[in-house]
Amino acid sequence: MKALCDQEGYLLDLSDWNRNVAEILAEEVGIELSDAHWELILLVREFYQEYELSPSMRPLVKRVARKLGKEKGRSIYLLGLFPGNPAKSLAKIAGLPRPTNCI
Repeated sequence: MKALCDQEGYLLDLSDWNRNVAEILAEEVGIELSDAHWELILLVREFYQEYELSPSMRPLVKRVARKLGKEKGRSIYLLGLFPGNPAKSLAKIAGLPRPTNCI
C-alpha cells in the first residue's frame, strides 16, 4: 500500500481508490470503518467531485450539517469517528488529496 501513497499516506493516484483501499487506509490510522464512517467518506468524495478539492474542517462541518443534519454536523461528532484531524483523516481514507487549509 505504501507504494501507492505519498509520504503522508495520501493516494498518489486518486483512481486507485475503492472500498478495499479505504479499509486498508483506515486500518493504517487505527480506524475500523462502520456505516457512520462510510456515510462521511461518501459525502467528502461527493464534495470533491463537486468542488475538485478536499474540504477543510469548517466547510466539512457545514456540508455534513446540511446533508446529514445538525447533530452530525458538529466537530465533536466528526472527532469521535475520525480522531485528531477529521478533515485530513477523512480525505486520506476517501482517497482524496490532503485538504489545503489543514496543518
